[in-house]
Amino acid sequence: MKQIFVLFFCLFLCGSIFAQSKDEQQIRAILKAQEAAWNRADLRAFMKGYWESDSMLFMGKKGPTYGYTATLNNYLKSYPDTAHTGRFTSTIVSVKRLSKMYFIVVGQWHLKRSAGDVGGYYSLLFRKIKGEWLIVMDHTS
Repeated sequence: MKQIFVLFFCLFLCGSIFAQSKDEQQIRAILKAQEAAWNRADLRAFMKGYWESDSMLFMGKKGPTYGYTATLNNYLKSYPDTAHTGRFTSTIVSVKRLSKMYFIVVGQWHLKRSAGDVGGYYSLLFRKIKGEWLIVMDHTS
């Protein structure tokens, strides 16, 4: 009986680890796709990782921006050409599951560009919505 319990516990643990790995892999793939889109200067494709909702929150040095469309418009205004988009690199510091529905990602970003290099840190709150991981809150400094 004890062996059966240990076997079921091990199967449960392996299943939980696999599920987390799968979710984390999906989130990392989203971030990689965003980096590639940015480096093509395709800001609309970059935004595909975000929740397309008025409730999405972007927090930057100018304060909060609510909504997908407002965030996209800010990106288009602030990064009008390849001199401003430059070459984007992102280093993930940590990816942590907060619950079945939420992950938080902390990382460092850098833009190498002719308009002057910039960089900083970010934290992203991912939420699983209709089976898809999406950024619902972005705090970038």
